[in-house]
Formats: sequence, C-alpha cells, structure tokens
Amino acid sequence: MRVAALMPALDEEASLPAVLAGLAGRGLERIVVVDNGSRDRTAEVAVAAGAVVVFCGRRGYGSACLAGLDRLADDPPDAVVFLDADGADDPADLPALLAPLRDDRAELVIGSRVTGNADTGALTPVQRFGNALSCRLIELAWGARFTDLGPMRAVRWATLERLQMRDPDFGWTVEMQARAARLGIPWMEVPVRYRRRVAGQSKVAGTLKGSVKAGAKILFTIGREFVRGRP
Repeated sequence: MRVAALMPALDEEASLPAVLAGLAGRGLERIVVVDNGSRDRTAEVAVAAGAVVVFCGRRGYGSACLAGLDRLADDPPDAVVFLDADGADDPADLPALLAPLRDDRAELVIGSRVTGNADTGALTPVQRFGNALSCRLIELAWGARFTDLGPMRAVRWATLERLQMRDPDFGWTVEMQARAARLGIPWMEVPVRYRRRVAGQSKVAGTLKGSVKAGAKILFTIGREFVRGRP
C-alpha cells in the first residue's frame, strides 16, 4: 500500500526536525508538509529533511490539508496519514494506525488519544469535554461511537474522494468523522500516544479565543452534516 503523510505546519521550525526524523523509515512514499504562512524556517527545515513542501496562503487547518491533498492528487497514494507537526503525535503509532487499512477492516482509522496514553496536560479539560460532547452528538445523529476527534488518522484515498472534504479550519476532523458516519463508511479507532507539544503554543487549545472558536465550529459542522443528511 502506497502511503503518504500530510502535516499542516504553522511556525513549527523547532518541532519539525524530530517529527520528520520519527517518520523516516516508516515506509512512507511521500511526506508532505504544508506551510500555512509560517514566519520562521518551517519550510527550510522540511525541505532539508526531504519532505515535499506546499505553501498555503489561506490560514486554517482544513485549508492546509486541502492544499496538501491537491498536491497529492497529481499522483494519488493508496492512503493518507494526517498528523500534526508539533511533535504531539507519535510516529511510532503509524503501524497500528495503518493495519486496519492494510487488512481491509476499515477505510478510515482514527487515532484515539482518549483510549490511548496522553501525557499529563497534553489534553486540556476543555479539549476532553469538547471531544466527549462532539462524539456523543455524532453517536446520537448516526450511531457511530467515536471517542476522539484526534488529528492523527489514516484514510484511503478513494474514501477521501467520497467524503468530499471542504472545511477550511477547525471543523476538518469532525467533518471527516461525521461524513463517514453519515455515509456508512467502515471506520475504526486505535489507541495512540499523545505528547505535550515540543515547542510553541497550540493554535487552538493554547488560547481561550481559539478554544471557543474551535468548539463553536465543531458544533456547527455536526449540525450542518445532520441537516444535510436528512431526506
């Protein structure tokens, strides 16, 4: 199975070297780092490590993911792994994340920080509450019992085409899971480790404003998908 890794990155110069080193030797066909308007040497660090760099001028996690997928569409892999560039996701979890795809047990695999091993303080109380509420709403709407909206996930390329992802920012992860649930796409969760970020501050959980905006967008996205899925 040809697998590409995709990482949105904004001012992650300090954390990227360790993340890219951790991905080396994992059997990935390509590593795509999407520079989402960094003011530091994020792009230079990625290029030096052999990654493909895509520049995305429109800020937003979803926008960066869409830009990376657009680049991969020139020669689509069989599957894409999404992970953050801040060092919180552990590349050592890649084999477990990809195994259900390789064995045809799932088309989408979510790395669950909730059932896995999260470092103390890596997941804030606000994140835990937001995860629990969002996953409960998805279950009520479509019966899919997720435990997390974690950024580390693997999905088949053909499934991504079915999902028709479009969210430009905080709703990206929940849009993927809500649409998968609504469309009846086979999914699984595997426990993953979640570490405190290597450097810098989270663009979402690091500020009250970011947390509120993310929470509102996640709830809006679930509601939008619910309405869209009605006859």
